Amino acid sequence: MACLNFHKRCEKREMEKDEYTFDGSVDKQGEPAVRAKTGRWFAGVLLLVNQGLATLAFFGVGVNLVLFLTRVMGQDNAEAANSVSKWTGTVYIFSLLGAFVSDSYWGRYKTCAIFQAIFVAGLVSLSLTSYIFLIKPNDCGDEETPCGSHSTISVALFYVSIYLIALGNGGYQPTIATFGADQFDEDHPQESHSKVAFFSYFYLALNLGSLFSNTILGYFEDQGMWTIGFWASAGSAILALVLFLIGTPRYRHFKPTGNPLSRFCQVVVAATKKWNVQQPSRGDELYEGDEQDLPLNGNRRILHTQGFKFLDRAAIITSKEGGGNSPWRLCAVSQVEEVKCILRLLPIWLCTILYSVVFTQMASLFVEQGAAMKTTLSGFHIPPASMSSFDILSVASFIFIYRRVLDPLVARLKKSSPRGLTELQRMGVGLIIAIMAMVAAGIVEHFRLKSAEKDCSHDCSNSSSLSIFWQVPQYVLIGASEVFMYVGQLEFFNGQAPDGLKSFGSALCMTSISLGNYVSSLLVSVVMKISTTDNMPGWIPGNLNKGHLDRFYFLLAALTSADFLVYLICAKWYKYIKFEERSIEKQNGEKQGDFRV
Repeated sequence: MACLNFHKRCEKREMEKDEYTFDGSVDKQGEPAVRAKTGRWFAGVLLLVNQGLATLAFFGVGVNLVLFLTRVMGQDNAEAANSVSKWTGTVYIFSLLGAFVSDSYWGRYKTCAIFQAIFVAGLVSLSLTSYIFLIKPNDCGDEETPCGSHSTISVALFYVSIYLIALGNGGYQPTIATFGADQFDEDHPQESHSKVAFFSYFYLALNLGSLFSNTILGYFEDQGMWTIGFWASAGSAILALVLFLIGTPRYRHFKPTGNPLSRFCQVVVAATKKWNVQQPSRGDELYEGDEQDLPLNGNRRILHTQGFKFLDRAAIITSKEGGGNSPWRLCAVSQVEEVKCILRLLPIWLCTILYSVVFTQMASLFVEQGAAMKTTLSGFHIPPASMSSFDILSVASFIFIYRRVLDPLVARLKKSSPRGLTELQRMGVGLIIAIMAMVAAGIVEHFRLKSAEKDCSHDCSNSSSLSIFWQVPQYVLIGASEVFMYVGQLEFFNGQAPDGLKSFGSALCMTSISLGNYVSSLLVSVVMKISTTDNMPGWIPGNLNKGHLDRFYFLLAALTSADFLVYLICAKWYKYIKFEERSIEKQNGEKQGDFRV
């Protein structure tokens, strides 16, 4: 019996050695990917380390950019804050560019490689520009010694450098998440679980990278050692690129599927031309397409769903189509369903923007609130911005708590399904925890105001007897909400986006954060305009001891509660995308074309 079992295990290993992936992925030469020789955790771990190092490099610049602009570039606080907002917004806009070229033309591997090279070029340029032109006189740029004026050329080089960094990081970020998920076959029992786990570890890698840059690099830069900080970021980015290229022979790839904008427009135009055509009673009477209409990855179609029936007209065959079908008059059901899928995703995406408003408070109002609290412990000064470390530790803890405890527990309780909470349910839980975080922040601020000095005129730092460590619960709650919201968001948009728009799905997560920043800024402006009437100082004045920041936090809790109710309606209405079973025998028997990267 032992010999028989050993023989069976040997046979199984031999079969796996030559088994192709089920999802239609290909290797570097464009051949069907062999499971044992490509992808899986070898490639996944390389990409996770790559993400951690790239995040360290990016935040090594971004976390103290506002200080660099004031101390080295000579900008005032308002101008510097405005410059950083524009730069941050540009990063997220470039994420849409990266997603577009990745899904349409270059593919994910080439997009990641090119944008990472641009990222490295920007960091090296910034390091050289700072060392040669900007940090003059030497050792300037700390809190006590501002730098002198700069020539037009040196200023231009500085802005070219930081916007190269924005272009490189923005184009790379949405693509690397999707490329990492590509390394796991979602149609294989074990690899499908690994694919879900990858998104959690991806977000963990992002947070660990930012933890190092926020603490170690942030300290060096705050002390005026800008060149060391920038060169460390450049070195980290170079190492990330080298590790990425090392994995080239082992990666799995999906070929780009062409311009999605033209496919989207074709459906709308074709449906509009047939606005008065009577619709068939059954979906199976619509045009299914032929071989050339099949997606390039895995030979699977998207099945017809109810809803947005007007768009179904694009797949109705009329007498005018004849023999030669124009894509602007007749579209396959899969193409129509692509458009429906994007339209269904948008309401869910819109509901995540207000969560991002809550999330952005951690880098702004939480820091200002902390600065007005007691920031000393046994004579040691605690920088208010360093409290974000509790958020990162919370993210790391709750990722493991959710994956090892909560998810298996919920799966056992549900019984009807082998999996725990769905992505939509997890995003809803994230919203609830975000509401709790804002309530906690509001309560802390209420008691801070009670113990604050009302009469401080100029510097109100450390003006309350309430310890800054009372902020820990709100940071921990924000971290827990991120695990449910942002990790769930990554999985949801990646899983629900059509095959040809996976990177676009990841880019939606980044644009949600970007719009959250803009909405937060708008909300603060509106609140200040309304609350400063009748010579009142407003809810968020320069001296927080004379304001009511607690009311702003409670307002955010109320708005997020309303957003949660709208989200429930959108989640109930949402219809999941349905794919046809892949024709595995066919895809394994045919060469997938010439990929060659």
